[in-house]
Amino acid sequence: MIHGRPAARVAGRLLLWCDICMPDSPVIEISAADAAKALRDTPPSAALLLLDCRTPEEHATAKIAGAMLLPMQEITARVAEIEAWRSKPIIVHCHHGMRSLRVAKWLREQGFSLAQSMQGGIDAWSTDVDPTVPKY
Repeated sequence: MIHGRPAARVAGRLLLWCDICMPDSPVIEISAADAAKALRDTPPSAALLLLDCRTPEEHATAKIAGAMLLPMQEITARVAEIEAWRSKPIIVHCHHGMRSLRVAKWLREQGFSLAQSMQGGIDAWSTDVDPTVPKY
């Protein structure tokens, strides 16, 4: 056990820091299926934000309905646009999940403690949730 969490689970995390430094926060990654369920099950008043950190060109190619586009390269300059979600759930997605993981980590460092990255990105969404979303 490390900070009350199973050592095997903690040791296997890509971002060990979030499990240790923010033990009350959700794990940093969420599957596409779990993200879809969270979006379906969250009442509008809870204001879960689905944040697309891809480029505008990628967003034009394939998008998840309701996602807010905030490209990774603009996040530091535009973070004020998502200030209302500082204490609310944010699910970040990109193409395959690497950029969104970096963005979710950065958001947590800025105090957005409920930020998560969608594992596998929009590619996983297309496979596991909505096959009408184009793969590219």
